[in-house]
Amino acid sequence: MKHLFFVFFAILVSWTHAQVSDFKDIDFAKADNTAKLYEGYSLDNLPVLVHKLTYKLHTDVEKFRAIYYWVCHNIKNDIRQGNRVIRKRTKLDSLEYLKWNSTYKKNVFKTLLRRKKTMCTGYAYLIKELCFLANIECKIIDGYGRSSQSNAESLDMPNHSWNAVKLNNKWYLCDATWSSGYSLNNIFVADYNDGYFLTDPVLFAQNHYPLHKKWLLNENLINAKFIASPLVYGETFEYNVLPISPNKMAITTKKNTPIEFKVKSDKLISEDQISMVQFVGTKEITFKISNIKTENGLTSFTCQYPYKGYYDAHLKINEDIVATYIVRVSK
Repeated sequence: MKHLFFVFFAILVSWTHAQVSDFKDIDFAKADNTAKLYEGYSLDNLPVLVHKLTYKLHTDVEKFRAIYYWVCHNIKNDIRQGNRVIRKRTKLDSLEYLKWNSTYKKNVFKTLLRRKKTMCTGYAYLIKELCFLANIECKIIDGYGRSSQSNAESLDMPNHSWNAVKLNNKWYLCDATWSSGYSLNNIFVADYNDGYFLTDPVLFAQNHYPLHKKWLLNENLINAKFIASPLVYGETFEYNVLPISPNKMAITTKKNTPIEFKVKSDKLISEDQISMVQFVGTKEITFKISNIKTENGLTSFTCQYPYKGYYDAHLKINEDIVATYIVRVSK
C-alpha cells in the first residue's frame, strides 16, 4: 500500500478541477519525451541540463513540465536520509537541531549531486534551481506533510518541502518528492504519480500544510477550521478524488444507522467502481452500500454498520483505497 495520509481541514469548500486543466489545450507529450531523452543525464552542469530540457519547448508550462518530469524520474528518494532527520528532530532541542541541520543540509546537497538521491528538501531545491535557469519563478514551500507517522493529530513538526511555481501570472502547487514514488518497508519504490503535478489547492491541502498559510492558494482553506479529516492516499491524487463528507476521519454512529458518504471527482465514478471495505488480518470484508447517486461530479452513497465496535472503513475506487475513516459504532 502506498503513502498513508491524514487530512486536517474542513473540506466543505468549493472545489474546481485540478489546476493542470488550466492547460488542457497543451499536450505534454513533447515535454515528457524530451525529459525521457535525457534520462540519466548528469547534474554536474545544471545550465546545460536546463537548456537540453527546454530549448525546443515554446511555453513556460511545457518547460516546467519537462523539468518536473525529469526530476521525478531521475532523482531517487533517500529514505534513510529522511529518517535520520526525523530522529534528530525528536532527539534534539530546537537550537541544537537548527545547528545540526545547517551542517547536514550540505551533505544532503552533496548526495543529491553525486548520487542523485535526496529527501524532500533536495527535490524542492533542485526544482527551484532548474526553474531559475529556465527563467521561471519558483518557490520552496516548507511545512507539514501529513502521514500516519508524522503530524497525525496536530501540527507537531514541520517535516516536508514542496514547490510553488508561477505560470502565466498564476501560482500553482506541486510535489516532486511524492510524485517520484513511495516508501515500502523503508525502501523507495519509483512509481510516478502525476496527481501531484499542478494539483488543485483544495486537494493538495489534504496532506500539505505550509508554514505560511498564503501558500494554501485558496481563501476558503486559509480561513477554514483545522480538524482531523479523512485519511487519503497517493491513489487519491491519481484519481483526483476529494472526500467531501463526512469531513472528519473519526465518525461516531449507532448500529444500523445509515451514514452518508460523498466524494467529488472530475471523472464519472460508476456504481461498480466504488466500495467500502475493512481488513481483518489479511481478509477483506466488504460492507453493503446503498443509495448510490452521481450528479454534477458528486458521488454519494450510504453505509451502515450492524455491530457495536470500531471499524477502519476504507473507501475504494476499483481496487485502490482513496480514503479511510475510523467508525465507532455504539448500541
